[in-house]
Amino acid sequence: MTKHAYVRWLLGTVAAGALSAAGDPVTSASDYAALEPLDGHPQTSVAIVDRLRHYHMASKSLDDELSSQILDKYLSFLDPKRSHLLATDVSEFEKYRGQLDDALEQGDLAPAFEIYNRFHRRALERIEYDVATLQRGIEQFDFTVEEDVELDRSEAPWPADRAEVERLWHQSLKSRVLIGKLADESLETIADTLTKRVNNSLRAVRQTRSEDVFQTYINAFAQTYDEYTQYFSPRDSEDFNIAMSLSLEGIGAVLGRKDDYTIVQDLVKGGPADLGGDLKRTDRIVAVSQSRKEPFVDIVGWRTDEVVQLIRGPKDSPVLLKVFAAQGDAADTRVVEIVRNVVKLEDQAASKSSFTIERGGREHRIGVVVVPTFYMDFKALRAGDENYKSTTRDVARLIRELKDQDIDALIVDLRNNGGGSLQEARELTGLFVESGPVVQVADSSRPTVLSDRDGGAVTWRGPLAVIVNRYSASASEIFAGAIQDYGLGVVVGNQTFGKGTVQTLIPLPAGELKVTERRYYRVSGLGTERNGIVPDIVFPTRDGSVRRRAEVLGTIDDPMATVSAASYAPRNRVAPLLDALRIRHEERASTDPEFAYLRAREDYFGRLRERTHLSLREATRLAQQEADDAWILEVENARLIARGEQPLADLDELTARREAEAGAERPPEDDVLTRETAAILADFIDLSQPLAMAGGQAPAPRTLPTEPPATARADEG
Repeated sequence: MTKHAYVRWLLGTVAAGALSAAGDPVTSASDYAALEPLDGHPQTSVAIVDRLRHYHMASKSLDDELSSQILDKYLSFLDPKRSHLLATDVSEFEKYRGQLDDALEQGDLAPAFEIYNRFHRRALERIEYDVATLQRGIEQFDFTVEEDVELDRSEAPWPADRAEVERLWHQSLKSRVLIGKLADESLETIADTLTKRVNNSLRAVRQTRSEDVFQTYINAFAQTYDEYTQYFSPRDSEDFNIAMSLSLEGIGAVLGRKDDYTIVQDLVKGGPADLGGDLKRTDRIVAVSQSRKEPFVDIVGWRTDEVVQLIRGPKDSPVLLKVFAAQGDAADTRVVEIVRNVVKLEDQAASKSSFTIERGGREHRIGVVVVPTFYMDFKALRAGDENYKSTTRDVARLIRELKDQDIDALIVDLRNNGGGSLQEARELTGLFVESGPVVQVADSSRPTVLSDRDGGAVTWRGPLAVIVNRYSASASEIFAGAIQDYGLGVVVGNQTFGKGTVQTLIPLPAGELKVTERRYYRVSGLGTERNGIVPDIVFPTRDGSVRRRAEVLGTIDDPMATVSAASYAPRNRVAPLLDALRIRHEERASTDPEFAYLRAREDYFGRLRERTHLSLREATRLAQQEADDAWILEVENARLIARGEQPLADLDELTARREAEAGAERPPEDDVLTRETAAILADFIDLSQPLAMAGGQAPAPRTLPTEPPATARADEG
């Protein structure tokens, strides 16, 4: 099918024969089968109102003020760029500004679905516009006029009328065409790419289900309490439990989507699909059967989450997949039979490595434990499985193995660790704290001190460093904060995310509700909400200058920002040496080409962040792109020359080099921040010798009362 024929077909699909989510034919964007609440939605929504009222730490009244916030939040969820709904639509919805509270109390979801269906119609109108514009040809765009597009429209006025919203749609298409032109793509290629994207947008709109609308609306309501309170549909609840346990029963394949096809993006190492060897990366799956006796279900065009549910199943049960190779023909399929089994998601489990660093004529072996998340298989624990999966058990084992290698110091890497189980954060800290409090938690009452329950069972007493970055949150901040407050190790990296709340999962008639029930505080009494953990030694950021969370959300007058410090006995291993450690670090960083590279990126991306508009004039954008490309090449070559390597001729050579390196496993010492952290630990050892700073010499603190009997809670970031 030619480009123009495909566009005409797509236009006809939208304007004359598109299917709504309910499957009924429509003749235009304003004539489709509107979505409605499912039978169980009213009961679930009333239950959520009740649970929030009784369990959320904030004593909020479901009143007209909250109703107004729900409306604004819901509209921002549906149309974050304010590029679909018209000002007249939003004005019409004003009638609900003071009514959503009463509707939620009564389980009345009609307002939510009315608002969504209007958005649905506008989304189809947007697709109709894009298809019609592409049909006229992208040659129509004039890139010689000075015009720009606003990058952030979240606070912009709603489009006043159809003409204004079409101007936004026109600018969006024009911007995407310009991106292709600047990449030296032909107009034919650009048109094909945009046509496929429009087709994908149509498919996404058509595949929206009532459950999706309900979940979006309920989460708009839930997040008026706080950003972490969240409704999990039954399907999302299952995914959450899988993430916490790091295991599932299935075939061990990571699925994605390309056009109408479900594709195999990756295979979990050691999973049934990987061990079987018949299913390959990039294969397209077109049909699924549950046994040789059952017919295949055609899944072309299905949503990925629905395909995942069809393929998952109990251990030892078969599943048959009809697939064809990425470079093959859809008519040339083969059948792959896989027996489901328990799949361990080991890429999210803690891992270890070690390397040697020389300092002052002496070699030091440094152990590294990477903790991607704080996981705990609560289901296996409750079932009495002695081999249940947990972060603390894994890290304790890894440290023992590293000690067998005679390591001199240990790095715990929490970069990009968004949190997880509060219980695991507490118990992991206990591997380093002799005894005493680990974290304080509070609702509206006096804080409760949570202490190390394995007093004295310390796994590591030697030199310690913890690496964090802006994506380290929640349970990561509990651990890093405790290590810093006790002075057990040096915390390095970037200021962390700043999530200082604890959530619990509450069952509902359908799905679960994750409710913020408490806030947590460091043993020093400091709260981490919005503030995070400030490292003892700060590194430049890898992804450029980024705004702290407090800058994004704004500061607030928070009476719960701090509480009284718990009674604990700091070891103060770090404080006496911190100034000297910083001086030595700065001396190295000032001449290290890798740190110079990171600082340059941080400064440059800080300037990029200040851009609010993007020009649609080709000459202007080309000059800007050439300046950006020249900067990238200059900075990359400065680093290479400083390392004694050959500079790059152009960005194509840089791209080729990065593609060749992609996916390759690198030793930890190849990472500049890990390597510098190891150097800081070597300095620590060197500086500690004359002070006889041996680990574990501080007096043990008295044991403090702990909280009431623990229940399984999740505090995930």
